[in-house]
Formats: sequence, structure tokens, C-alpha cells
Amino acid sequence: MKNRRDFLRNTLGLGAGLAAAPRLFATSNESRTGMDMKQLSHATRRSSGEVVSVETPDVPQLPWRLEGGAKEFHLIAEPVKQEIIPGRVIDLWGYNGSAPGPTIQVNEGDHVRIIVDNHLPEATSMHWHGFEVPVEMDGSPGSSQNPIPPGGRFVYEFTLHQEGTYFYHSHMAMQEMMGMIGAFIMHPREPYRPPADKDFAIILQEYAILPNIAVPNSMNMEFNWLTLNGKAGPATTPLIVRHGERVRIRLVNLGMDHHPIHLHGHQFVITGTEGGRQPESTWGPGNTVLVGVAQSRDIEFVANNPGDWMLHCHLPHHMMNQMSSNVGPMTRRNGIPAGLDMERGMGMLRQGNATSEENGSSLGRGMGVGSTFEQPLSNSPLKTKSPMEHQDMPGAQHEGMQMGKPEVSKDANSVPGFPQDAFMEGPMMAMDQMVDKPENFGLRPGWSGFVAGMMTFVRVLPQDKYDQIMELRRKRQGNKPMNMDMPGMEHKHE
Repeated sequence: MKNRRDFLRNTLGLGAGLAAAPRLFATSNESRTGMDMKQLSHATRRSSGEVVSVETPDVPQLPWRLEGGAKEFHLIAEPVKQEIIPGRVIDLWGYNGSAPGPTIQVNEGDHVRIIVDNHLPEATSMHWHGFEVPVEMDGSPGSSQNPIPPGGRFVYEFTLHQEGTYFYHSHMAMQEMMGMIGAFIMHPREPYRPPADKDFAIILQEYAILPNIAVPNSMNMEFNWLTLNGKAGPATTPLIVRHGERVRIRLVNLGMDHHPIHLHGHQFVITGTEGGRQPESTWGPGNTVLVGVAQSRDIEFVANNPGDWMLHCHLPHHMMNQMSSNVGPMTRRNGIPAGLDMERGMGMLRQGNATSEENGSSLGRGMGVGSTFEQPLSNSPLKTKSPMEHQDMPGAQHEGMQMGKPEVSKDANSVPGFPQDAFMEGPMMAMDQMVDKPENFGLRPGWSGFVAGMMTFVRVLPQDKYDQIMELRRKRQGNKPMNMDMPGMEHKHE
């Protein structure tokens, strides 16, 4: 017991005298008109113990206005074009042009009104995950309300008496697999002790998307694109903190897989779930937290170890991009296998689409005896030159990707199982320049070749480097004025 107390005191600063903290947001009974945009600011350094705004990298914040004593938000369910990595734009369904949808931040005790318009081609419904609200506001189609038809609107209104990390999502099962989720943060009346200097939210999502296809197969269980806040590594945005700051990270999962999220270089405690803040007696040290389907987990730690530390799902397949079954014998072997014509031998489509019976993988869809168009292949010997390396341009960049010379032993092809990571997600596919952003400034050259899927960084920086990145961020934001328009807010609602 003494060791646990020492850990909490030394790592999280528990037991220190903390002043009472003022509220971050105005409550609904304060005199305020128009749009309150405080929640749009990035998290800032704690001063006198105040609560800080939750930052959701790569995901916008949802603004609100005070209307009739309620904080009024507007969500539009609609198709979304989402660039999950440079050059890879996929067709998702989300809210207000984003998948995941924008983050909502409110205070415990607020009265809120959320106007939901359906711009999808089919009916939808909105569920407030974990909320204790009247049943008619729960968003369960068929039991608490009629589904919202295409072009329709439903107004949800309730008073919040909870605090913690919650989320909203469509309650149509397959729409969830198309990206329809967003974070809903309820700040407590009395700030958490100890208070955080930085507070981040990250939504975990997964999609099954075949090469050259833009629409996820929501029925498929073989997920090959894993995202944090709608981005796959290395396009994810690192979390930037000062050395010595107390950090809270809120992890939300709505998909088909559980995700063991691991943080390098630090120990943390789990301080909250989708049910709110957890008693301090349950806290204990760890560095990996399992975020199950439909769960949220809040982790907290003091960033006392300088460096660029990985934060990632530890399932090996969730640290990769674009995994897919082999369609045809297009691999590292030389020539065309006997018995197939040239088109099939090269893996070219002759008719239909990539998932049709005559072209797509028959493994898992048939008995196997008729699997004439799909050939299960193991790793074959690697050629002398990289398949992506031009003879006259060894090691050159191709479309912004840095391709290094393979580093393998002379007898590598004689080793069973070779090749593995070095020729799938390794340094040959680095794309530092393509994912350049202020938060990546100062990372080691070639870092992006080793970051994929559900991977990002927590960058614990000294004051000077932290200030440098914040200045770069301010300059970039200065060139991109924030869009304050709220489509549909000018319309009256019942």
C-alpha cells in the first residue's frame, strides 16, 4: 500500500495542496449571448489550477450558442471524404464534414440542445453513449424514437448531471463501422484532483478497405486501416507537452476490435472510464490499457521523461497500413506462373470489381476447391533490387516517399519467414515530407517509415523546443482562418 501511495505521490503529484479551480466554460444560467467559442482553443498551461480544454488532434471542436437557456449544438450526419494518410482519401459517413465527428465539450449541470439533421441517403439515429437522460432522448431507433429519415431532423434536449469522457454515435450498427462517432466531454463542477496541464482525446477506429477502393467494407472483419482521430500513422498528429506537465489522455473505442494502448517511457494510472471518474483507491501503475469496444479510458501521468515517446495499439496488425489478401500471384516471384494467362498472372482485373467472385479473394467465401482465381502465397525470395526502386534512381524519392537501400544479410532468402517488417512497413516507405506539420518538427529523419496504423507520439519537450513548435503551429493556423459558419443554425427548429 505504501508503494502505491509513493507512486501516486511521485508520479501524479497527489497530496499536494491545490487551490480551488475556476470553471472553464460558462454555465447556461450565466448572462451570455451569441456563440461561445472558448472550447475551440487548444489546451493551455494550467494556471492557478483551472480546468483546460480538451484537445482532439486532427478533429474539430463543435461550437455552440446560448438559445433559450440551453447550450445549442448542431450536428449534420452526412457522407464525408476523409484523407487518412497523404493521397489516401476514403468515403466515410460522419458529422459536419468529419469522421470522427467534432468534439463536444460541456459542463456538468448544463442544459443542452443538440439539433441533428440527416443528410444521409438512409435513416439514422443518434445515441448518447453512457448518458443518463430521459428514454425519449436516448436515440434507440424503434424503442425510444422513430429513426430520422433522409432529410429529416430530430432535436435532442436534456440536462447533464454527469462528468467524464462520453461519446455520441449512430445507433444503426453498420453506420458505426462507416465512421459515425464523436467525443462528448463533460467537465466536472469541481475540477479533478490533481488537475491536468494538458488534456487530449483520441478516438480509435478501424476500416476494411481493399486497394484502389475508397469505400470501407463494413461487413468485413479483416481491418487494414487503423486510425487515431481519423488519421493513420504517420499522418497522426503527435501530442505536444512540456517536460514536467501533468497529462490526461482520453481514449474512446467504437469498432469491432479491442485495443491495448501502450505508452513508451512512462507509467500511468487509469483515472476514468465511460462511466466517469474512478475512485482513487482503484488507481495503480501501468503502461498499457485495454480499451474495449464501446469503452473509454482516461489515463494520467506526469511527463517526467523527455523524448519522443510512442503511443500505439500493441496488436501487431494494428501497427500497419493497407494490409490485404493477395489477389493473384502478383508478388516478388519472377515471371508468370504456368497455367494462367498474362492478365491474371499479373493480377490485373479483367471484369467486374475487386471484390467480385471472379476477381476477389475466394478464401473465406467458398470451400476452397473452386478457388482458382486466388492463390495463397507465402513470402517468396526478395529480388536484388527493391520492387519500388528504379534502376537509374536507386534510393531516390518516389511521389514524396523516401526509399532506402535494403539492409539484409547475404543469405537472407535462405531464412524461413524472410522477408517481414523490413519490406512491409520499414524505412523504404518513409514519407517525412508528405506528413510535415509543426508537431513533427525535430523528429529523427526517416521516422515516418516506422509509424503506421494506430501509432502516434507523445513528445515531452523542454521549454524552448515546446515554444518553437507552438510558434510554428500559430503561424500555420494564422494562414488558415477558422471557419465559424454553422450550417443550418440560422433555421428555426421546433
